[in-house]
Amino acid sequence: MKTSQELLQERKERIRKAVALEKPDRTPVVTLADGFCAAHMGVRLSEFCTSLKTSNKVMVESIKDLGDIDGFDSAFAAALLFPLGFMTNIKLPGRELPDNVIWQLDEKEVMTVEDYDTILNKGWTPFMQDYVKTRLNVQFDSLMAELADTPQMVKNFEDAGYVVYSPLVINLVNELLSGGRSMPKFIQDLYKRADKVEAVLDVIQAEVLANMRKQIRDTNSSYVFISPARGASEFFSRKLWERFVWKYLKQVADVIIEEGAVINFHIDSNWARDLEYFRDFPKGKCVFETDGATDIYKIKEVLGDRMCIKGDVPAAMFTLGTPDEVYNYCTKLIRDMGPGFILASGCAVPVNAKVENVKAMIAAATGK
Repeated sequence: MKTSQELLQERKERIRKAVALEKPDRTPVVTLADGFCAAHMGVRLSEFCTSLKTSNKVMVESIKDLGDIDGFDSAFAAALLFPLGFMTNIKLPGRELPDNVIWQLDEKEVMTVEDYDTILNKGWTPFMQDYVKTRLNVQFDSLMAELADTPQMVKNFEDAGYVVYSPLVINLVNELLSGGRSMPKFIQDLYKRADKVEAVLDVIQAEVLANMRKQIRDTNSSYVFISPARGASEFFSRKLWERFVWKYLKQVADVIIEEGAVINFHIDSNWARDLEYFRDFPKGKCVFETDGATDIYKIKEVLGDRMCIKGDVPAAMFTLGTPDEVYNYCTKLIRDMGPGFILASGCAVPVNAKVENVKAMIAAATGK
């Protein structure tokens, strides 16, 4: 019987080979699962969200019960961090929501046009820290202290033999403004004051890139999770998308590659018309993860010779389907995608997913 450390190294190598477009011993299974873990372990979401450490403990117990899965995307639930990624309020279970209702962004205009000048004059970090403390009521200092314990939370997974795929998560700078201003106001700003918005994004980006370099080095991250959640060009004109999304996504990706890490593009929404842009990146240095809105077969057609593909079991199938339906869907994906493929949920495993369906996804990869 293999030890936890032997299993950990085996799983890391399986993922490495898939990302490098080599042939692993089998298709790896690495998925985004947080709220599901609470339901799986019979823990109320209101308790699960009280701290990063609490969610980490529950997620480790959940993954051990799931068995021969290779890992989770992250070591803890992101609920408490969403205000920092989107500069907007969040409704939490047990606070604004019932105990077992999943957390929700409460997006509205909190950031003002006048804040653009403040950022340009004072810089992003001083503005951001004051903003999240005074306008979003985030317990910023205690949250940063918890984040400092990320290495231990990763170790908790690794001691059990499982991979934490990407301890480091980066939101694009346009998400910060579109969340804080609200998406409708942000889009208006792109037409009414485009030069100022770009200047603000450039200021934020310079700080983000410097911090990201340090974080990659400090954490020795092999993979960095980028989430351009609302960056698909279906939301923008081509001209605006290239100027306000792709420019910054490309800069972040280039720095990650320079630092020797692999990029996991966590792609929500439909990016079908943008796929050719991703061919700019070196072969074997990126993972394209689809939530299902971007056709995984189209991704394979355009990018299959350049980067690993990750996905794509639909949320509805996890919740409403049968184990046989999940197993057959996953088996077909594994066959059609080939070696450069990581089997995962389309975005996150939903909180109300059937445990037997999640295990059916794993069984499709292991053959057990």
